[in-house]
Amino acid sequence: MLVSEFHYELPDGLIAQEPLPDRAASRLLHLDRVSGKLCDRTFREFPKLLRPDDLVVFNNTRVFPARLYGRRSGSKAQAISPQNPAARDFLKGRVEILLTRQLSELPVEWECLVHPGRKIGVGERLFFGEHDELQAVVTARSSFGERHIRFDPVPDFFALVERLGHVPLPPYIAREDRPADRDRYQTIYARERGSVAAPTAGLHFTPEILAQMGERGIETAEVTLHVGLGTFQPVRVERVEEHKLHQEWYCIPAETAAKINTALDAARRVVAVGTTTVRTLENSARQSGRVQPGSGEADIFIHPGFEFRVVGALLTNFHLPRSTLLMLVCAFGGKERVLEACRHAVAQRYRFYSYGDCMFLV
Repeated sequence: MLVSEFHYELPDGLIAQEPLPDRAASRLLHLDRVSGKLCDRTFREFPKLLRPDDLVVFNNTRVFPARLYGRRSGSKAQAISPQNPAARDFLKGRVEILLTRQLSELPVEWECLVHPGRKIGVGERLFFGEHDELQAVVTARSSFGERHIRFDPVPDFFALVERLGHVPLPPYIAREDRPADRDRYQTIYARERGSVAAPTAGLHFTPEILAQMGERGIETAEVTLHVGLGTFQPVRVERVEEHKLHQEWYCIPAETAAKINTALDAARRVVAVGTTTVRTLENSARQSGRVQPGSGEADIFIHPGFEFRVVGALLTNFHLPRSTLLMLVCAFGGKERVLEACRHAVAQRYRFYSYGDCMFLV
């Protein structure tokens, strides 16, 4: 299967650059996987689209300000600010890193993307903050070009990251992050810190929407998958089957596993909120067909031909052409029907990607 088969034309003007003031005001495209019927709705209708016996599963991961701007040894401290025009011109020594996966807690070691990547070698020291409050050394290169970095001991690593870091908005949002993004690029039920990108299907939920679901007796459960490179890495091969995903850490509580397996035994529908929830559940169940409690590393690559064992309905945002996320949605909804839904959304001027509208596949 060719990656080029997962392409659709998307005008740049439809890529959402800002979130809506009201999370639940987003539009929702309803796709029936059997008939292919499409229906234009709003997200406020979502609770009524659920069945009374549905089990809705959320990913409760929390985004942290994982983008750090700093400098290399011997460079000027003024290069640390992304708002500084001189910094944007890349004064000598400016460096940007995106923390993608924590490797250890003591010492604090992370896998990260670095820019400029070619110039930063193993053994180089990096400095972050106006007074170099956070310092690190590059310890290794990874197979995909990332770096492993080890931070010098500090009393509270994450407190410094929260103060010095920036919200890691996706590259297709063509602006600097703002303080408001710390709340808006986060689901209202986010709890477990560790993601470098939001599970964006959950951004539409409000306390009122969750309350309406509760009033209808809709059962819910939570898993955790920390979104990293495995979710948004570009596909650089021609054939889908040749692409390899990064691993992403996940955790399924025993209570969640029990709820899901009970629902499956009763032939009830499991509704996944977001592709990260799908990957978590299907990765866990791919051997036995039943969701296993516990934690691990998800490396499952879902594309057309995959046999879904858990998920019966999917809420998702619109994804980039040729991306692994679009391939997952195509595997669930049917490639031609999902691509037709994307073309319909373009024609109807839906808002695309992280801060955009959503689609519900049943």
